[in-house]
Amino acid sequence: MSRVRRERNSGQKMWLLLFVFVGIFCAVFFAQRGRFEPAITSQTVSLALSPFERSVSWVGEQIRQALSTVYEIATVHRQNQMLRNEVEQLRVLNLEAGEYAAENVRLRALLDYKQAATQFDLKAARVIGRDSATWTSMITVNRGQIDGIMKNMPVLTEKGLVGRVTDVGVDSAKVQLILDPRSSVGVLVQRAESRVAGIVKGDLDNFATPRMVNMPKTADIKEGDTIITSGYGGVFPKGIVVGNVSAVKNEPGGLLVYGVIEPSVDFQKLEDVAIVTQSRVAPPAPMQPPPQTPGTETTGAAQ
Repeated sequence: MSRVRRERNSGQKMWLLLFVFVGIFCAVFFAQRGRFEPAITSQTVSLALSPFERSVSWVGEQIRQALSTVYEIATVHRQNQMLRNEVEQLRVLNLEAGEYAAENVRLRALLDYKQAATQFDLKAARVIGRDSATWTSMITVNRGQIDGIMKNMPVLTEKGLVGRVTDVGVDSAKVQLILDPRSSVGVLVQRAESRVAGIVKGDLDNFATPRMVNMPKTADIKEGDTIITSGYGGVFPKGIVVGNVSAVKNEPGGLLVYGVIEPSVDFQKLEDVAIVTQSRVAPPAPMQPPPQTPGTETTGAAQ
């Protein structure tokens, strides 16, 4: 039994070795055969697959280009939005710079006037409002009681007379313009050979050009004359420019004339003003009545 079993085991080992040898031989044989396989097979496969490869390549290229285009569009849109924001910021900055420059010019002019007009103590103020019902008559400024502003203080610019304070609040005040028909400013012709006195009042028919009234037909006033405050009345100091005469016309009835005044101040562009808190201008001498003809004196005059 032992001998038969040993022979059987030896036979199984032989078959196993033979199987391994054949397997190795086949592996080496087919490997060498694949190395020297004719090229016709690979070429045939390549020709068969080339249309599919070209299609896949074309689709891939189109997808790549589409993705590239979408990315470029998104990038351009983002850059465009950034540029729009920058342009808007620059526009705002430019407007602010222009506003600051204009304000600087106005305040510089007021400062120069303040330094030159040593006869006045001036308080700079900004126009913060206009009454809608009286656009050409009243303005509101940002100075009030806490700044020492009081009623009837004159208001002006470096170019000329604006008006007077009529109402005072804690931190603001209302100013009546010389264009207001309710206003009344004592004035005279600056020309040395004339010195005709009159009153400037607002014109109901033309708010832009007040009138110089109360002048006889023989008054020496003509177109181009400069009109200044006379100082009479005690509100407006003498010598403030009011405007120029643009025309001289007859009053109804023909006994009096009036002058059409072109104000020296552009009230449509009025933004900054100066309030006269104190004046060192001497008031004008009181007007003397004309000499009376002998024999016609009144009782009071005789006394």
